[in-house]
Parts: sequence; C-alpha cells; structure tokens
Amino acid sequence: MLLRAFRELRSRFSRSYERMSIQRVISLTFTAVAVAGALFIGLSLTLRYSAVNQKMQAQASQQVLAQVNLSLDNHLRRIMRVSDTVYYRLLKNADLAEGFPTDSLSLLYEENRDSLVSIAVFDSDGNLVTGAPLSELKAVADPASQGWFSTALGQIENSHFSTPHVQDLFQTADGSYHWVISLSRQVQLTRGGASESGVLLVDMSFSGVEQICRNTSLGADGYLYIVDANGELIYHPRQQLIYAGLVQENNLSASRLSDGTHWEKFQGERRQVTVKTVGYTGWKLVGVVPVQGLAVTTAQFVLFVASVLLFSIFLLVFVNGWLSAHIADPIRRLEQAVRQTGRGGEMPQVPEEGCYEVRRLEHSIRSMVSTMRHLMDDIIQQEEDKRRSELEVLQSQINPHFLYNTLDSVIWLTESGRYEDSIRMVTALGRLFRISLSRGKRVIPLDSELDHAGYYMTIQRIRYKNKFTFEISRETDTAGLYCLKLIIQPLLENAIYHGMAAEDDDGRIAVRVWREGDDVYIDVTDNGLGMPPEVAASLLDESRPLPAKGSGIGVRNVHRRIQLAYGPRYGLEFYSEPDEGTTARIHLPVLTQPEETGGKKEGMA
Repeated sequence: MLLRAFRELRSRFSRSYERMSIQRVISLTFTAVAVAGALFIGLSLTLRYSAVNQKMQAQASQQVLAQVNLSLDNHLRRIMRVSDTVYYRLLKNADLAEGFPTDSLSLLYEENRDSLVSIAVFDSDGNLVTGAPLSELKAVADPASQGWFSTALGQIENSHFSTPHVQDLFQTADGSYHWVISLSRQVQLTRGGASESGVLLVDMSFSGVEQICRNTSLGADGYLYIVDANGELIYHPRQQLIYAGLVQENNLSASRLSDGTHWEKFQGERRQVTVKTVGYTGWKLVGVVPVQGLAVTTAQFVLFVASVLLFSIFLLVFVNGWLSAHIADPIRRLEQAVRQTGRGGEMPQVPEEGCYEVRRLEHSIRSMVSTMRHLMDDIIQQEEDKRRSELEVLQSQINPHFLYNTLDSVIWLTESGRYEDSIRMVTALGRLFRISLSRGKRVIPLDSELDHAGYYMTIQRIRYKNKFTFEISRETDTAGLYCLKLIIQPLLENAIYHGMAAEDDDGRIAVRVWREGDDVYIDVTDNGLGMPPEVAASLLDESRPLPAKGSGIGVRNVHRRIQLAYGPRYGLEFYSEPDEGTTARIHLPVLTQPEETGGKKEGMA
C-alpha cells in the first residue's frame, strides 16, 4: 500500500513537472533550497532563544525575589527592633508592682506608627498589662485563646510571626479593626520582685508587607506571593478570592520547594516557579511566571525572525526569478510568438537571443508559420465563398415563396371586382418589394423590417376580409438598430395559414420587439389553434417532414439564415399550447450599423 502511494505521488509529480516551464523549474528549485536553509536557521534560532529566554527569566525572577527579600527583611527587622526595645529596655527594667513606663511605650509607638498598629503586653493568663496606643480589651476578647499567644509561650526567647488576620482585641473610639501580622514572643515580667512569664505582642500593619510585594513585577503575567512553613498564605495578589474559594493556588506544594527555580503544572498550566526563603521567619517568597508569559517574548522574537526570513525569502525569490528569467526568457518569447500565431495573428519578430539552438528553432518555426499562413488563407477564402453562396440560396428560397402567395391574392381580388382593395394590395406590394430588394443589402434597419411586415399584413388582411387584427409594439431602446431582412414576414405567413385560416373571426396577430442587454427579441404571436409543445419544438428539426401546406420552408430558412450569420446561439424558438395560440420568437444580437456579413454588434470595435 505504501509503495503504491509512493508511486502515485511520483506519477503526479512527474505530470506536474512536465507542465512546468523551464523558468519555473529553475526558480522553484533555487527557491526551495534557499527557503529550506532559511527555515532551518530560523528554527534553530527560535529554539535557542526560547531556552535562553527561560534561563534569563529564571535569573530575573531570582533577582527580583532577592530584592523583595531584602526589602521585606528590612521591614521585619524594624518591627523586631521595636520588639527588642520594648523587652530589653522597658520590660527588663520595670517592676509591674511599681508601675510601667507607658510614656516610653507610647513614644516608641509614635516613632513607628507608619508600620505599627499596636503594642501590647499580656501576663501568662492573657490579661492586658499595658498597651499603646490601645490599652483596653473588649469584654469578649480572650487573648489566651489566640494562636500567636500560645505559640509565643511555647517558644522561649523566640519571635513568632503569625499569618495575616484581623486584630479585634482592643476597644477603639470608632469601633474599627485592622488587618495585621502579629509578632509575638515570650517575655519575663517582674512583679513585686517575683518573676513571671508573659507575652509581648507587636501588631504590624499588613499594608506594609502588601505594598512591598504589590510593587514587584515579574513580567506581564507573573506574580509574587508569600507562604509560611506550613503553606499558609501570608500575601497573595488575589488573596481575598482565594479565601472566598473562587481562585486556587498551589501554595502547599510551593512551601515544600527548596530555594531556586522549578517547573510545575497547575490546573493544566505549565509555570516557572522561583522560591526564596525569608531567613528567620520561615516564610517563602514564591515567584510564578506562566509559560504563556514566556511565550509572549518568544513570540515577539519569532515574529522578528519571521520578518527577517520573509524579507530574505522575498529577496531570494526576486534574485531567483531574475536569474531563471534570464535563462528562460528567449524560449518563453518564442513560445508566446508561436501562441500568438496560433490565435490567428502574425508571428512577431523575436529578438535573436539565447543559445544557438533557440535561435535556429526560431528560424525554423517562422518558416513553418509562413507556409501554414498561406494554406489557411486559401481555406478561409473557400469557406467564405461557400457561406455567401448558402445565404444567397436561402434568400432566393424565401423571396419566390412570398411572391407567389401575394400574386395569388392580387389575382383573386381582381377577379372578385374588388379593385380598390386590389390597388391597395398592389401599392403595398410595391413598397414591400422596394424594402425586400434594399439595393441588394442583407442587413436593413429594424424599422424597415417592421414596415415590411406591416405592408405584408395589409395585403393579407385585404385577402382575408379583415377577419383578424394586427398590431406592432416596440420598446424605445430598439430604435436605430439593424437586422437581417425578411425574417418577420415568413413567421406572419405561418401564423396566418396555420393559426388564422380556420378562425371565423376575432383573430389577432401581434408583433412585439424588445431588448435585453446585447440581445434583441421579436415575438410573433397569434391566438389561433395552437399545437402541442412537442410539435412546436420540432418545427425547426431538419429531419422532420415539411407540411403539405404552409411556410415550413420559410420558417426553417429564417432560422438557418440567422444562425449562419450570427452563430448557433441565435435563431428561432416556438412556444405553443393547443387552443392557446402560438408564439414564434426571433433572437438576434444588437446591431448598431449594417455590415456586409450581418451588421456590427454594439460595443464591438
């Protein structure tokens, strides 16, 4: 099967190759080789750039996280220094039985109020010892049940940073509360000379950490978040959505990653993850850059490479086209000259260019064309003479046919004593024959042809004692046109003999002329007996026997004259139904002036 498909493909290629010109073969070959090389280079550059871009993005993420870590470290150390100051300078030197230096605590708070929400000291039972700026707990507050409190009591001399939470322990004048991160530590309190355990709480504003992280950029689609050692979120740009369950993050997995750059797939999306640990806190900075973000930069590079490649390919195609044309142009010009000659024109002079074989071929073809031209001229002249003879024979068939019928009518009127009708008929006959002769012209004005039809119907109405009516209607856009002569009268005669002869009265024959685009139509309609559609369709069939009576010869000759003059597209058509009458339609081209061979079509030179 595979072998058969290969053979079929080779066969198709061979057939296509045989139809190609030399110029195309040369140009396509050179272009294909150049394009293949350019695509290989472009693909190699793209793959190399993609790898380098990923590496550079990882380095950039690490640098950004290092800077954030430095800023966050400075911020947290400032809070830790506040905690150390309270503990070592105030609590260590104070005996609660004698009172606590609240003024110093308030002053310390005021110096750091841009970062702090509150400072508070609790005993081991969770009772508030002192605080700044808030010093009164809510009635329902239970500090001992808070996570920061229990954690601090279990970590002697160690500081503990909590996850972000709402601090709602203290009475405030406006009833507001704050979103904070709590720094808590166990402290030793002195009361009446006795030592007891307590907890120092420093609530720093979450907005400080949020501002540091929010101002960090990791590309168009990258972002940064912070987790603690347990995977709990400290900061995330979409933190509220995550808490609401509308968005998910891979924070638990990130908390277990070591520092450095990693790759992960989360929710069907491949991401570059960079991790940096914030030393003493146990927090981890996590930078996330989706592959789409890396792909955007890669896509820009690909677009640049594609632009360069397209320009290079365009240049190569231009050069290949020029080179192949230089090789193939002499043969192409010779081929065009032969083709022009085949369309009936003279063979143009072809410049003697190209190789020796091409020049010799041009001389041989020119000699052959000259001989063929003489032979074709002789054949054309013979066919033209034959065609003229056929037209003349057909014309001679119609004229006597009409003359005999008209003379019979004149004789009948004279014998009947209808001298006035006979005079009218002879006058109409004279005018009719004047138009019929037309100085030997075969193409006459359409107005003259319609006048000819009117004179004929005048004669016939007299003959048939006005047993039928006759009218001619035409559209205004048919004025000034030309047509073959003696094409309407045979159809009128056919309508009278076959449509009106059996009618007692109220017969009607109408001629209608109209134009559609470059075509002219003439309808000859009667309300006579009609005929079956299949009989009407066979009236022009040369194999059908002619009727014993009537104008079968004239109708067929009109059809043949039109087709000999203008081609098989034109001619006669018949439409009829029994008891519904008959319509004979003449289809002609639009002729704006007479010509010896049939007139000049509108719009043609």
